[in-house]
Amino acid sequence: MTELPKIYDPKIAEGKWYTYWEENSFFTPDPNSTAEPFTIVIPPPNITGNLHMGHALDNTLQDILIRWKRMQGFKTLWIPGTDHAGIATQNVVEKELKKEGKRKEDIGREEFIKLVWQWKEKYGGNITRQLRRLGASCDWTRERFTMDEGLSMAVRRHFVQLYNEGLIYRGKRLINWCPRCKTALSDIEVEHHEEKSHLWYIKYPIDGQKDFVVVATTRPETMLGDTAVAVNPTDERYKHLIGKMLILPLVGRKIPIIADDFVDPTFGTGAVKVTPAHDPNDFEMAERHGLEKINILHEDGTIAFEKYEGIDRFKARELIVKELEDQGFLEKIEDYTTSIGKCYRCKTIEEPYLSDQWFVKTAVLAKDAISAVETGKIKFVPDRWTKVYLNWMNNIKDWCISRQIWWGHRIPVWYCACGEVIVREETPTKCPECGGTNLRQDPDVLDTWFSSGLWPFSTLGWPARNATHSVAGGPDETNDLITFYPTSVLITGYDIIFFWVARMIMAGMHFMKKEPFKVVNIHGLIRDITGKKMSKSIGNVIDPIDIIDHTGADALRFALTSLALGGGQDLKLSENKVTEARNFANKIWNVSRFVLMNLGDSQNTIGRSANVGASANLVDSWIISRYNQTIKDVTNLLESYSYGEAARRLYDFIWGEFCDWYVELAKIDINKSMPVLLHVLDGILKLLHPIMPFITEEIWQILKSQIPNLPAGKAGPKSQTIMLAQWPIEDEKMIDSKVEEEMQKTFDLIRGIRNIRSLMDIPYSKEIEVILVSEKENPNTDYIKHLVKASDIKLLKKIDQKPKHSASMIIGQMHIYIPLEGLIDFDKEAERLKMELSKVQTEISKLEAKLSNADFAKNAPEEVVLEVKILLAEFNSKNNFIIEQISNII
Repeated sequence: MTELPKIYDPKIAEGKWYTYWEENSFFTPDPNSTAEPFTIVIPPPNITGNLHMGHALDNTLQDILIRWKRMQGFKTLWIPGTDHAGIATQNVVEKELKKEGKRKEDIGREEFIKLVWQWKEKYGGNITRQLRRLGASCDWTRERFTMDEGLSMAVRRHFVQLYNEGLIYRGKRLINWCPRCKTALSDIEVEHHEEKSHLWYIKYPIDGQKDFVVVATTRPETMLGDTAVAVNPTDERYKHLIGKMLILPLVGRKIPIIADDFVDPTFGTGAVKVTPAHDPNDFEMAERHGLEKINILHEDGTIAFEKYEGIDRFKARELIVKELEDQGFLEKIEDYTTSIGKCYRCKTIEEPYLSDQWFVKTAVLAKDAISAVETGKIKFVPDRWTKVYLNWMNNIKDWCISRQIWWGHRIPVWYCACGEVIVREETPTKCPECGGTNLRQDPDVLDTWFSSGLWPFSTLGWPARNATHSVAGGPDETNDLITFYPTSVLITGYDIIFFWVARMIMAGMHFMKKEPFKVVNIHGLIRDITGKKMSKSIGNVIDPIDIIDHTGADALRFALTSLALGGGQDLKLSENKVTEARNFANKIWNVSRFVLMNLGDSQNTIGRSANVGASANLVDSWIISRYNQTIKDVTNLLESYSYGEAARRLYDFIWGEFCDWYVELAKIDINKSMPVLLHVLDGILKLLHPIMPFITEEIWQILKSQIPNLPAGKAGPKSQTIMLAQWPIEDEKMIDSKVEEEMQKTFDLIRGIRNIRSLMDIPYSKEIEVILVSEKENPNTDYIKHLVKASDIKLLKKIDQKPKHSASMIIGQMHIYIPLEGLIDFDKEAERLKMELSKVQTEISKLEAKLSNADFAKNAPEEVVLEVKILLAEFNSKNNFIIEQISNII
């Protein structure tokens, strides 16, 4: 192709260029390069999923940094990969089996695992194919999977080393249990929601007396497992009862009244039931007081107790409450709002459950992970997330890492009939104690985050196959580890700081003795325009692949980037924002097409900023100044991870300054302006490339073919791709504030004259006469005349009398007059302006009423109130202007 078609077709460009980039290994770092490395590891998406807006945002921001650093000359590596997602993937495959009328138990563990691998091979690559459509410039030659051979070896090393160091243990403790998934969950895998419920007040008879103690509970069904009732030792109401026995209603078991400082005397009646096997706080009390722990639930959430055996826990609740009421034990029921914990995967209400599980002593690992952040080895951006991270890490609890599912990394522990427990990286063939060969491997698998916590170094080859294992934890280095670890930046949402970020920091500091990344860049979550979380059930989901199909990947990327403002707040995405980005892409295409169509004899020249300073052309000097300032601003904004501000800065420069002003002024003498046009257009494409890679490559390739000496930067004159062109560097000498100020005054005058044209409804087909009056200002009338379609511009130092029937305006120290005789019908125009004035004054009244409303001023967000005030000021200004113009023509 030697010229740009009239219309840009992203479907053709995107497929063509991505294939070209990947086939030419442009994403793979040169192994012989001595440049400074810049490394990012992708937050591995689940193999169960398709690309959603969260992935699209996260990976767009990563790609922006990688493409930018690549153009700056760094040895860049972006490692892609996917996560096996234990619970989620198993659920998907179980649903597929269910369609055949089967359960996983019907085919057995081995056959089920084979099915999961088959499913992974068939569907597991969906999201990586979709990432390619987004334009992600990952090094696909290094793609990893959390259950590939190398990472599986890393997980075993991880477990065995921590076990040998005494940091992993097996114990019977209270854990979070999902009755639907039938597996343990860690604390951070439980989502808590405020929900309306009830508080049931139950009478517990005092043994040997006719009196009773009333306890309040939100979970009456768990009373079947009560082993005590607790009161605060300072509570005068119950001091005389401490040590006495109660009769557990419906059950008849005798339980003691104990005193514990944990009890809040203001909750309910001040007396609380203690169910150690089904409440974490009760478990701790039981540990302190030596109480029995009675489990009253099966794994599926049904009751495991006498006459309620096998009944669903919530159905049992209804039966128990009814029986309590019938037997006179129920005093009252109150409405109550409580926090309900749900499984983060299937949203089933979880149960605290007493179970034998494997745990990590995370408090020990947390010490170095805390120090790494406190000493600045790892920096959170924005900084406010530092406090969030440190607060959680300083209060961290032991991590339950075992899961009762089949898909995942099997725990590397084997049991012999002799009682020996064998923990090894390699599968043992016989018992080291008795020599027996009948060994049974632990049936549980490891928490998914146990493997993904190793991601920054396991993806780089840790542990090396020929390395000697050391209990002390020395790093098993590979060439990739030596070159690319620690990684440079981790980009992720705030929702997985505890799930994943903290795990990686603990693992990196412990095994590699170095921080896994230098910066943790936290961004917000994608929500709809009203701020609601996107959900299929609500119907507000925007599918990124649909957007790419309809408007192109560049439009989606720019829309998401422009919303990613500093602070890590959530992003409100609307289809209008994507449309705006698509229009921006079209604007870039059209202006590039205009420049290329007007090359003429300029093909062999391209403007150099060093030569522009000598130019007497004010507008050329201005655009070069603004261009260099834009380079400086965008570079600094990317350095500070201010993606949204960088996108907006580019948008304002490209559309507002280059297209709307410079290109229009360049038309006065296109041949003279062409070198500067080409120079700035080339720079714009490079600055925009990290955000909008496809359209910039398409245009730049044509530009390169038409301009033989187009500077390609470090890649040399025969650069094959804009990806390898040098990132623009600002020339401070070319930034001229006086030139910019002078041109700004000109633009203000042009806007003022255009506003008069618009307000007075003067057809653009009619030329106008403009009179400019100022004793101090001396604007460039050639530029003004060209852009406002003026037949004549008179520049006067002063004027004795205002021209009759003329519209007027004051811009700075300049008075503008436009004689209206012959341009408009004065009577009709007066009527039209009066109608317009009435509309403006109606809006003013509405805005004033809103601001005077006490409820609005008190409850509305500050930014909304400010927006209304700004709008009111604009309408007041318009009101005054219309009144003045009416007086000019009556």
